[in-house]
Amino acid sequence: MLKKRELHDAPVLFDLMSHPEVFPYVRHKASSSDEFYFLTKQTIEAEDRGELVSRTILDEWAQPIGTINLFDIQEGRGFLATWIGRPYFGMGYNKPAKEAFFEELFFQLDVQAVFMKIRRTNVRSMKAALKIPYVSSANEDYPDVYEWINRNEDVYDLYVITKDQYLFHYYGEQNNEEMMEA
Repeated sequence: MLKKRELHDAPVLFDLMSHPEVFPYVRHKASSSDEFYFLTKQTIEAEDRGELVSRTILDEWAQPIGTINLFDIQEGRGFLATWIGRPYFGMGYNKPAKEAFFEELFFQLDVQAVFMKIRRTNVRSMKAALKIPYVSSANEDYPDVYEWINRNEDVYDLYVITKDQYLFHYYGEQNNEEMMEA
């Protein structure tokens, strides 16, 4: 379902990212395949430096269909950015990709919180976020982050998934306490 980013996937991912229903919502935009290849190389290098986590989302035949990333990692917190190519919309790839990514972030990489800043006009992303049972609105709980993401223009809502919320949802209150003590 997920794999580390690889340069040889850049042409396929560029074609998927270029679709007009995807492109406006991609964080690192590229106007050519060569530029996307260069951005992918930079992404891989930034992950090696611990600045971000980036994975390629795969379909059931191990073909690249999108990316999922954690950007701006500071103090165990970062921002989630996901995109899936237009031919794969509505096919159920988003949820399992996020589940696998959160498992890696919270259990292998010791991330404590994942923020999602969602443009209020991005209905598709808003619906996807609200389907996650352990996500919560963070506009009021993290006012400094909310103000920072809207510093230029008030267009985003902020959501958060904390490690505790994730653990509680999947392992229940009793198991959560046992895991925290371990």
